[in-house]
Amino acid sequence: MTQTSPAPGSPDPVYLDHNATTPVDVDVLAAMLPFLREEFGNPSSSHPAGRRARAAVETARAEVAALIGAAPDEIVFTSGGTESSNTAIRGAATAREGRRGIVTTAFEHPATEECCRLLERAGHVVRRVAPQSDGRVLAADVITSLDDATALVTVIHAQNEIGTLQPVAEIARAARARGVWIHADAAQSLGKVPVDVEALGVDLLTIAGHKLYAPKGIGALYIRRGVALPPLLAGAGQEHGRRAGTENVAFMVGLGAACRIAAARLEQDAARMRVLAAGLLARLRDTVPGLILVGDPDARLPNTLNVLFPGVSGRLLLEACPGVLASTGSACHAGSEAPSAVLLALGFAPEIALGAVRLSLGRATTEADVAAAADHLAAAWRTLREPAAPAPRLSGALS
Repeated sequence: MTQTSPAPGSPDPVYLDHNATTPVDVDVLAAMLPFLREEFGNPSSSHPAGRRARAAVETARAEVAALIGAAPDEIVFTSGGTESSNTAIRGAATAREGRRGIVTTAFEHPATEECCRLLERAGHVVRRVAPQSDGRVLAADVITSLDDATALVTVIHAQNEIGTLQPVAEIARAARARGVWIHADAAQSLGKVPVDVEALGVDLLTIAGHKLYAPKGIGALYIRRGVALPPLLAGAGQEHGRRAGTENVAFMVGLGAACRIAAARLEQDAARMRVLAAGLLARLRDTVPGLILVGDPDARLPNTLNVLFPGVSGRLLLEACPGVLASTGSACHAGSEAPSAVLLALGFAPEIALGAVRLSLGRATTEADVAAAADHLAAAWRTLREPAAPAPRLSGALS
């Protein structure tokens, strides 16, 4: 059972920021609670409490593996998506002796882009492939960037701001044929669309728990058998020597439960959110002339709309719209506002890109939520677009 949205008419705002984070599913919380209370054993202990904790961790590992079509021993638990991507990217760059090239895209999540910048400063060569105006990279552009010095290709599976799906499988076939490892960041796509490591052909895959109704602070990295990465952390031999540190049993159990739930309801959730997102877009287009949908209209996450409101700042729009909780891609520093680098990479002019709002639906989103959100957003847009009325003249005032 998933937490529900506020009832229609409730003063609570409509939450449309599920790409930022999701609520912890109540069944996930129920699975975790025993390991936060009475089942507190250390999985490395040999007594019964430790063995029960170890069994819970291995059950969770199998549940994560099952969602992505992997074997349990290919799953390493981490603290979240950032650690997973760092382990994959920095580890691959270190492990591939004689190969110092990285190929990526120009609109990756910071967990990937900052790793690539770090490697550049250390002397690695990073090639960034620009996306097309529809928010997707061409596989051919990535493939032509490969050479014999390339250690790794790292590509986001679903772009986190605009939701477009990237041609990972096509890229992977060419990369692996040349002996190049491929890493995909699936933090945003897992639980929303099918993610199968064999179908994608990836060697490494990032998972973030809080994007699919597990807690923050837990994630996983898929490492294909035969791919040897140096550990990011030095310490004891947990996670078969691949990630040191006493296991966070409760959160691992939570991620496993979240993956089991996602597998059971993936198809129905995707279909329902696709319908709701289409309805939200239609309502906004009806009430906001000139609204632009960013990215490919079909090759995208079913729950995600990145839309450009004409003539206004997306940040100011959301500030004027307390009835909706959503995100923009802009950054605000010292009173100035900069448009999303992702939208600039797609070719949007800065003044247009500043109108971006990302609306991301979740399992609990209802038709009533969609209707209310569309009304709130359109009303806020009209308010910002209308010129301020002149102040009334005071009677008897001197002319």
